[in-house]
Amino acid sequence: MQGLVGLPYHAGAIMTADLFAAAGASPLHLALGRQAVLLHGAALVQAPALWAAVQAITRHAPWRHMETPGGRAMSVATTCCGALGWISDRRGYRYVDRDPMTGQPWPPMPAAFLDVARAAAEQAGFEAFEPDACLINRYAPGTRLSLHQDRDERDLAAPIVSVSLGLPATFLWGGLARSDKAWRAQLSHGDVVVWGGVDRLRFHGVAPVSRGVHPLTGPWRINLTLRKAG
Repeated sequence: MQGLVGLPYHAGAIMTADLFAAAGASPLHLALGRQAVLLHGAALVQAPALWAAVQAITRHAPWRHMETPGGRAMSVATTCCGALGWISDRRGYRYVDRDPMTGQPWPPMPAAFLDVARAAAEQAGFEAFEPDACLINRYAPGTRLSLHQDRDERDLAAPIVSVSLGLPATFLWGGLARSDKAWRAQLSHGDVVVWGGVDRLRFHGVAPVSRGVHPLTGPWRINLTLRKAG
């Protein structure tokens, strides 16, 4: 099974050529669950524009290492754009409409982000997706993201759209309980993962990123996570 490690056929790791044939989609799209799909290379053409937009955003909302409620600094650097931005500090996890570092509204959502998110969501079966928040993560080699759920959003009916740029990574795809076994999917530059519906509250994470240099992003893996938060 190309791109997916360890997930048995009967558990949902099916090639989705039949599911997407009517839309003319690539046979490299992989179902991760009943309402979750990995779209290989879905953002590859738009990647230079996405990266340029990330660089513009960070000039106004700089990268930062947020603090967890337990007082630890996150190893992954973050910033946000859109009407709402996700933050973490001693008070907990939440969305706010202003960047606490600058006191200014978050940079507006770039059109390139919206175009990719809408197209990917529709291809995965979620029509009329209108994200109002994008959490942007920057992974240095060795950094990871532990298994977690995205549940701080008010609208849990909307999907999550996650876009990978730069260095490759191993996506950890778990179940609805933290103790469920997590399967591993290899993510490359331009890949997009979409999940919602019955899979919306799956635990997921990222294994430590290996050292490397990407022609576009240099020594980083960049992840855009688009959400309907408000």
